[in-house]
Amino acid sequence: MRLLHHLWLSPPCRKVRLVLYEKKIEFRMRVEKVWERRPEFLALNPAGEVPVFEEADGLVLAGSSSICEFLDEVHAEPPLLGAHPKERAEVRRLVAWFDGKFDREVTQNLVGEKIMKRFLGLGEPDSRAIRAGLINIRAHLDYISYLNDRRKWLAGDTLSLADLAAAAHVSCVDYLGDILWDNHPGAKDWYARIKSRPTFRPLLEDRIPGVEPARHYRDLDF
Repeated sequence: MRLLHHLWLSPPCRKVRLVLYEKKIEFRMRVEKVWERRPEFLALNPAGEVPVFEEADGLVLAGSSSICEFLDEVHAEPPLLGAHPKERAEVRRLVAWFDGKFDREVTQNLVGEKIMKRFLGLGEPDSRAIRAGLINIRAHLDYISYLNDRRKWLAGDTLSLADLAAAAHVSCVDYLGDILWDNHPGAKDWYARIKSRPTFRPLLEDRIPGVEPARHYRDLDF
């Protein structure tokens, strides 16, 4: 059985999970407390980071980009990277946007400060970083709204890895209740469609030890 080493509010891990669910690939999950630096886990990924994915044949893959692209090549349906070079380029551009820019400007400042600092023993949350994250997210939600208004999905006519990467980050922030959805109706419309997919339901069941989700987190009519 395939095994995914993951953390609860890790967008890269959530992105991989969504790909696996969309492609109907059976797998197990193991919460990997990376701060413990288990020797057995470091043998799988010397970087000591999740996600790490173990195939049934013993193949070990580390990093969400390599895992997702591998899965899309090996399990062709449904295609998540696009059928043509231009489509794939746009999907990869948006994946890089959310895994890079959104992560630096929003996820690290909100999820990183409020949740991960505590687990990693890095001290108290930085209120300046949290304020920056709350300001930065407005522009990112406006960009999602912009794309939603002009396309069926973020990268084009079909659901793609770009949507899954964006949803992975947005869902982590939404767990904390840090999104004012009524101020961003286009982004809300897009997220409602993602949130309503059967493949998204397992993420809505996640519970972080000691941290309850926002009241609307599981609500499909939010």
